[in-house]
Amino acid sequence: MQFLDVRTDYAFKKVFASEDSKEILMSFLNSIIYQDSVKKIQDLTIVDPYNIPMLKGMKDTFVDVKANLNDGTKVIIEMQVLNHAGFEKRVLYNAAKNYSIQLNKSEEYELLNPVIALNIVDFNMFNDSSEVITNFKLLEKKQFIDYSDDIELIFIELPKFTKTEDELSSISEQWIYFIKNAGSLEYIPKNMNPTVIQALQSVNEASMNTQELEIQHKRKEFIYIQKSSIELAKEQGIEQGIEQGIEKGKKQEKLEIAKNLLDILDDSTIAQKTGLSEREIRLLHS
Repeated sequence: MQFLDVRTDYAFKKVFASEDSKEILMSFLNSIIYQDSVKKIQDLTIVDPYNIPMLKGMKDTFVDVKANLNDGTKVIIEMQVLNHAGFEKRVLYNAAKNYSIQLNKSEEYELLNPVIALNIVDFNMFNDSSEVITNFKLLEKKQFIDYSDDIELIFIELPKFTKTEDELSSISEQWIYFIKNAGSLEYIPKNMNPTVIQALQSVNEASMNTQELEIQHKRKEFIYIQKSSIELAKEQGIEQGIEQGIEKGKKQEKLEIAKNLLDILDDSTIAQKTGLSEREIRLLHS
């Protein structure tokens, strides 16, 4: 068996935003958002279900799924493969925008429904924390009094999740394991929750046509190229920094030698001996 990598936009949408995804999405959200709560999602509506032509033209390395819960809460689920400058601000902006656009002119603020932004990221965001799931909302700084639950930001950092199949102890861990590892699995793991199994079956390559597999291949290749480009840029930046550091060290060494020669040789001779310019030598006299 082979399964699609769920971290790509096509596969992620196929699992969580298809016409048959309601039970899957409810199970996933209940396990992450309400895992320690008596409250559970009873029903939801998927906003803008996925379709293949729309995904063909996508040039981003992230994809989002939107759902309206039965209690009015709006949830934005985003899978982000690559980190980039301003990502944290974009998450907050999107949550605030989805909160504010609910009201038309002159409508009452009481009509506003909560917004939850659930972000699954394939990189480390909070290096001071080892937690896989982090949750943010408005609190008073000293006494941690809740101001409002109307905007909530949740992050799942996939690299921090290192549990193996045999170590999974909750449905939330099963879902995170599925998202991180589906693309490398060769069988359906034992003792999985029925909805996680259903999700795996939905991305089983054996049940897909040539067009679907081609789309997935292109998306995975695009993301790989983006990742490789970023890594190469980092490596080149590090190498350039080392070279600049060496050159800076050499220059400083030359200046120290020149200082020691100021009372012995004339500026022209010092410049010849050290490779510095006569202007640089004159500045050492001041």
